Amino acid sequence: MYKVETVENGVQATKVIEGLNREGYEKDDIYIFAHDKERSKDLTEGTHTESVGMGEQGVFDSLGNTFKKRGDELRSKMSSLGLTDAEADRYEEELDKGKVVVVGSKD
Repeated sequence: MYKVETVENGVQATKVIEGLNREGYEKDDIYIFAHDKERSKDLTEGTHTESVGMGEQGVFDSLGNTFKKRGDELRSKMSSLGLTDAEADRYEEELDKGKVVVVGSKD
């Protein structure tokens, strides 16, 4: 089960995260995506949420992302959280516009 929200900035992302917490998502069930790696890292650290790693993607996909373009890497990570390829494509387009994507994903 997952829920996805697109926002403009960190303040809005924080509000979405608070809403997801009220709905039962824990901090380690919530992931923030931004097209710029540093922005993504800063938002993840600032909101104490998770980053997609080997646990979500598996070793081969995680290592494969090292050689992918950023858009391909982001789509791969979103897909590993349960989004369909079409959804990952759509949200990656939003990231291209400078937006932030917040994903709550739990089993």
